Amino acid sequence: MSDWLRPAGTIRTAAAGVALAWALSGLNTSAEQGLASWYGKSFHGKVAASGERYDAEALTAAHRTLPFGTNVRIRRVEGGNSVVVRINDRGPYSGDRLIDVSEAAARRLGMTDSGVVKVALEVLLPTRAVAFAVQAGTFRNPDNARRLSQALDALFGAARIVTRPKAPGLLCVVVGNRLRESEARELASQVQAECKECSGAYVVRLDAAAGQISD
Repeated sequence: MSDWLRPAGTIRTAAAGVALAWALSGLNTSAEQGLASWYGKSFHGKVAASGERYDAEALTAAHRTLPFGTNVRIRRVEGGNSVVVRINDRGPYSGDRLIDVSEAAARRLGMTDSGVVKVALEVLLPTRAVAFAVQAGTFRNPDNARRLSQALDALFGAARIVTRPKAPGLLCVVVGNRLRESEARELASQVQAECKECSGAYVVRLDAAAGQISD
């Protein structure tokens, strides 16, 4: 199971290389095999590295290197059970495990009793679904933007500075990555509640390829 607050740390070179190749090529492949484990209900509601909260009944997973929002088909090597999950967290950080799945995904794979099983991963072709995030503040001073970005990253993860095409002089601090609109609305409420400087935080549409807010 993932350590929700632990940084990425050491990553196995071979696994990282395969995953990076998938992310860049966007090709379907099932070349990577390894061990899968799953999150227990004790993690339900905790903030994942993507900024969204873990939902034990959602089909999601943690991987060390695949981009957030990537859809992955997981097939159990023994038995053939399979499930498609969305990557929304970093991990696992235990032994040589390859991926951590939600409890709902673990049930689909028939692994809730054994806890750890051997699986094969297939990264699916990306879709053009709209991605959302939360804009927490705008600045002209880079130091102020960095200060807020670092503070929010410590609280929620996945905070960064982006620009707007129609306002090139402004630096926008956003939280969350490739969220669904409903997830972004929930995160915006959390940011407003937990950051005194962010009472005006609101949901924005992202152009992930350009690294900008879509105006």
